[in-house]
Amino acid sequence: MYCKRSEDTIASRRYREAGVDIDAGHTLVDSIKRLARATARPGVIGGLGGFAAPFDPKAAGFRDPILLSAGDGVGTKLKIAQAVDRHDTVGIDLVAMCVNDLLTAGAEPLFFLDYFACGRLDPARAEAVVAGIAEGCRQAGCALIGGETAEMPGMYDDDAYDLAGFAVGAVERGGVLDPSRVAAGDAILGLASSGLHANGFSLVRRIVEESGLDYAAAAPFAPDAALGEALLAPTRIYVGSVLNALPLGITGLAHITGGGLIDNLPRVLPADLAAELEADRWALPAVFRWLAEAGGVPAAELARTFNCGIGMAVVVAADAAEPVAAALAGAGETVYRIGRVAPRPAGGPAVVIHGMQAAWPA
Repeated sequence: MYCKRSEDTIASRRYREAGVDIDAGHTLVDSIKRLARATARPGVIGGLGGFAAPFDPKAAGFRDPILLSAGDGVGTKLKIAQAVDRHDTVGIDLVAMCVNDLLTAGAEPLFFLDYFACGRLDPARAEAVVAGIAEGCRQAGCALIGGETAEMPGMYDDDAYDLAGFAVGAVERGGVLDPSRVAAGDAILGLASSGLHANGFSLVRRIVEESGLDYAAAAPFAPDAALGEALLAPTRIYVGSVLNALPLGITGLAHITGGGLIDNLPRVLPADLAAELEADRWALPAVFRWLAEAGGVPAAELARTFNCGIGMAVVVAADAAEPVAAALAGAGETVYRIGRVAPRPAGGPAVVIHGMQAAWPA
């Protein structure tokens, strides 16, 4: 992404004939520099263009920080973006998947780097993707400070691309959230998702195909939107609202991604505790209900594949549940009190969702 300009030599012409257009890459870099400047925050040193990007945590307000890192992608949701030729939201997904993971440790995201790989570089399409990345960084309060664009004919089809993202955050020493903070009797709040987020799309695409639907047709679960558009709703970024509520009594945070509620909640619990959820405490959003019905997906599989309407689970001390919920709602989140932490019987499951079959019929 941050390569130096070169003259149009015989070598560069031969490279272009082989499928790699250096000039297109330079055009994209100029656009990225403008987009990245809009994400600047305290701590950023210099601009794009070097081989490595420096960042000063002290200038960001930290005294004795622990650094945390996260990397992720968008998965096969990209296949839908490419099928409908809409590329302005998957960058938000990319940032969200990384910064929401950082958030689970109580960390403030500081900066972000992206990797964009394609078969043939289309500067306009790539700029739309990076504009989404910049928007995600803006929502998360972190800076886009670097990345890489790789044009690889033969590795990818001409119109195909893939994304990876890498985020670094910080928390003051002693402030890292870990399972040792969670106790029996803690309440579990659920923050509403904005849809599918960026998980389970291999199954989604199969259900669409088996249903004989076109991405341009009206979505069965959202008749006012095209199916492709509805499925591309970007992942919600919870950083601002949760960081503000963190000092009020939050003891654990689980980002509900691949593996759903079943596999992600145990990651923030001690081995001797379990999460007991009540499925009727929140409404299963229409997209998940449609997937269950159209795909014949049983409730247990739904809860282990998708977020089922809960993008972030927030564990709080019981006496802090109301103030934390009020703070999160005041910051724009839709908050549900979905369960509690309880002792885990020997050999018992780490997550139990009561009433799931009745509340989420397939």
